[in-house]
Amino acid sequence: MYPAALKTYETVNKSTMSGRDIEAEVLIKAALKLKECQDHWAENIGSTKFHDALKHNQRIWTILQAELEKPDNPLPIALKRNLLLLSLFIDKRTIETLAFPSPEKLTILININQNISAGLRTKAKDGAAEQAAA
Repeated sequence: MYPAALKTYETVNKSTMSGRDIEAEVLIKAALKLKECQDHWAENIGSTKFHDALKHNQRIWTILQAELEKPDNPLPIALKRNLLLLSLFIDKRTIETLAFPSPEKLTILININQNISAGLRTKAKDGAAEQAAA
């Protein structure tokens, strides 16, 4: 019964989340997958779990790249440029980590996801507070 209740909660939660909240959640989940691989390196190195975590993170950043490149993307040009440069770094680090695995290489990917997620959540809270005050 508990798993069914949790699944229902997740479904309702996703349907009421803002775009920024969803992006933040996706980035955190990817960071957690990478962290799990890093924390249990000996068991995960060379496993499908390791490759899947890296590929999942790369897919997320590929989607973000596509969104950033859309002409109607409302973000300031400088921010879009910086995020695109960051996504290129993530692509490079992912390929490097797949080719020459080491747990230390995951740290920067985990930290980037956590920091971007925190920024998205902060911006979402600030925007909600401004709307409530108006």
